[in-house]
Amino acid sequence: MTDLNRLTAVQAAQQISAGKLKSEDLVRACLDRIRERDADVRAWVHLDPDLAISQARAVDRQGNHGALAGVPVGVKDVIETADMPTQCNSPIYRDFRSRADAACVAMVRRAGGIILGKTVTTEFASRMSGPTRNPHNLAHTPGGSSSGSGAAVADFMVPFAFGTQTGGSTIRPAAYCGIVGYKPSFGTINCAGLKHLAESLDTIGVLGRSVADCALLVHAASSRSFPDLTRTLPRAPRVGLCRTSRWQDATPETQALLEQTASALATSGATVSEVALPENFDRLYEDQLLIMNYEAARALAWEYSNHADLLSDYMRATLQKYREMPRQSYAEAMRHARECRARFSQMMTNYEVLLTPSAPGEAPAGIDDTGNSLFNRNWTLLGLPCVTIPAGRSPTGLPLGVQVVGDYDTDERVLECAEWISQTLL
Repeated sequence: MTDLNRLTAVQAAQQISAGKLKSEDLVRACLDRIRERDADVRAWVHLDPDLAISQARAVDRQGNHGALAGVPVGVKDVIETADMPTQCNSPIYRDFRSRADAACVAMVRRAGGIILGKTVTTEFASRMSGPTRNPHNLAHTPGGSSSGSGAAVADFMVPFAFGTQTGGSTIRPAAYCGIVGYKPSFGTINCAGLKHLAESLDTIGVLGRSVADCALLVHAASSRSFPDLTRTLPRAPRVGLCRTSRWQDATPETQALLEQTASALATSGATVSEVALPENFDRLYEDQLLIMNYEAARALAWEYSNHADLLSDYMRATLQKYREMPRQSYAEAMRHARECRARFSQMMTNYEVLLTPSAPGEAPAGIDDTGNSLFNRNWTLLGLPCVTIPAGRSPTGLPLGVQVVGDYDTDERVLECAEWISQTLL
């Protein structure tokens, strides 16, 4: 029974639906793992074991299981839950409780999922970190801003969890923690009930231990179709090897990993060819930062005006700077992003997916620095579906991932290719 927490979400849902497993037993196994490990990992900011067990018992009694069939889910603490506080890692929201669930939480409950608890986030899903540590090496960060979600899934505390991504906050922690992360196409999961940082960028994503698990949770939260990842693709995918204009910022280990992965895919039948993004795409990295901070200065206008003393020094200085920025610069960055989206779609007629780094390298040492979103910001600004899959280890033994990126609203195809790549790398 103690190994139930190591089941994938898909395995657990199938067993519960077939009457071979009780949701309560699975939830208790996850809670046991949290009691065993979370004093060190510190992935959770709020847990109510009695509430979780009562939810599981209700699912077991009803017997009519939805897509999630009594499987527990972690929820990043910028996503509102009616029966738990949503505190955004800020003293401004200490013990704050919403009267309603966020849309994605309500959809999870509707699908039979169990909200296990709230996972640690950085301050307002921005840069200032929380206490969470990487379960592979407690001296290293799990990444951010979905720090707790990445660490909890990687340490077998919960099968999958919601994250969010404004820059690289789902893909990067998944890569650092050696699990799968899926940032769907922008707007796939309804953001009602999310504490926004930047409404043009914020995307609710998921972290799991398999591509199928991530696809299942997005399916439950959005009604996007759940592709059959067990079927054999009619042909190996066409893959574009995209180092990006920031290739020099990737560590030698990451560069070697991407080259080795591309070679392995070609050996397995994929058509792999080099892809160079247009020169003006390099602007997207700075555009994303400008748009994020400009919108954050407005999304957090109340917090700055009324509780500036309770913001971190970094957040307070950023909001002050960007609230005074003329809208013209923001409008120009948005215009450029629209042009690049159209250009990208034209490029992707020759490929199913691009293969690109998930992060510059391994998870940095210490927990104050959640890592660099450099290899995520451009894709987030373009609103594209992205999946990171575990692909290797650094010389120090920490996980490394590779990222699969597709055109907007081609999520099912991206997931199928990510699964094919994942199986090829086994």
